[in-house]
Formats: sequence, structure tokens, C-alpha cells
Amino acid sequence: MEQEIEYRQRQLEEYKAALAPLLRYLPWLEQSAGKSASRNYSGAEVGEHLLSFPVYDSTLLNFVKDAKKTIFMDRNYRYIYTRNHIRNHEDERKLIKNAGLKEWGILCGILSKYVLGGQTKGTFWSEAVQEQIFYLIIKQMSEIIKYWDKKDRPQGL
Repeated sequence: MEQEIEYRQRQLEEYKAALAPLLRYLPWLEQSAGKSASRNYSGAEVGEHLLSFPVYDSTLLNFVKDAKKTIFMDRNYRYIYTRNHIRNHEDERKLIKNAGLKEWGILCGILSKYVLGGQTKGTFWSEAVQEQIFYLIIKQMSEIIKYWDKKDRPQGL
């Protein structure tokens, strides 16, 4: 039992350290919910034969860069979607809301889909901001850590 508590405390400390750089983006992610975090640049000023491409908000790009560095990235996120029958944003939101420490891997999988998937599918990053996916994941991770941190701490400290 004591080893279990020690293991969980080490795990929480690791999660807390990895989550710390992402917490500073929470206010921005909350403010940006429902808004597009990118715009398309078509190059109309340059010429009509150019492809349009997304131009992202610099805060979003910094968030993605910081998230990519964390231990939360799971390159096998597709399996989490298959295993948990996640089909749309509503399924994602429901799983995020109900996630606890045991479901930490699900949170990492959803985060990974948007962070890593956004490297090849340009709409993912902006979509995750607009649909509040990034915000909800970071907030839920923070709540889980707060809950277990208090629970494992001996009384009187």
C-alpha cells in the first residue's frame, strides 16, 4: 500500500512538472474558445496563382511547441480513439470531463491527436482551440493533480 502511494506521488510530481509550462496558456485558451486561432493567407496581394495557407496565432504556436515537449505526447493516440469509441468533439468533451487519474492516458491521447495531428492537418490546432479541447484537457489535468496532491498529503502539513 505504501509503495502504491509513493509510486502515485512520484507520478503526480512528474505530471505536475510537465503540466506547469502549459498552465500559463489556460487564460488565453479560455478567452479564445469559440474563436478561430488562425486565418488563411491567400497571397492575393502577391498574385492569384498562389496557394492559401493558415497563419496561426503566435500564442497557439507557442502552446503547441510547449505541449510537444511534454511526456503527454502519445504517438499511438489513434488506438485511444478506437478503444474508447471517440467519434466527435462531444465524445471527447464527455471523456475529458469524466477523466480521473486512471484515465490520464485518454487525456494524453486526445491532446496528442490535436498537437501531433496538427502538424499534418492544418485545421487541428485551430479546431482544438475553437472547440475548447485544449482548454478542457489542461484544466482537467490540473484538477486531477490538485485532487490527488491533497489526498496523498498527510494531514497537518
